[in-house]
Amino acid sequence: MSVPSLHLSQVRSLYRKILLLHRTLPLHLKALGDQYVKDEFRRHKNASSGEAKLFMEEWEAYSTVLWKQAKAGVRIPGVKGNFGTVLSEDKLNSLREEQIGQLHELMQETSKPKTQFDVVEDNGQKS
Repeated sequence: MSVPSLHLSQVRSLYRKILLLHRTLPLHLKALGDQYVKDEFRRHKNASSGEAKLFMEEWEAYSTVLWKQAKAGVRIPGVKGNFGTVLSEDKLNSLREEQIGQLHELMQETSKPKTQFDVVEDNGQKS
């Protein structure tokens, strides 16, 4: 396998792994996360090799954190999973202005109430 096709295979594999991990998220976060991942992978399709390397490292780290968080919250009935992580000051300082704006938009979107996705179980009783 040539280097470009090996890289493409690794990118696709990581992309699929992240979308699978998103299945562990609450519905509103899954929908948001799936769209965000699709947009980011599409946006970096023609990235330089250095940028692509950093992009892959960051998304691998994300998938590792999400895997650990999903595993930690596995099936405790009635308990919502705890997802996310705190960004270090160094990481925040290394972001470009565009990335900070994107991060702010993401924070706002994840903070919105998502009552349309709340599921109420029907226990057969009438109110």
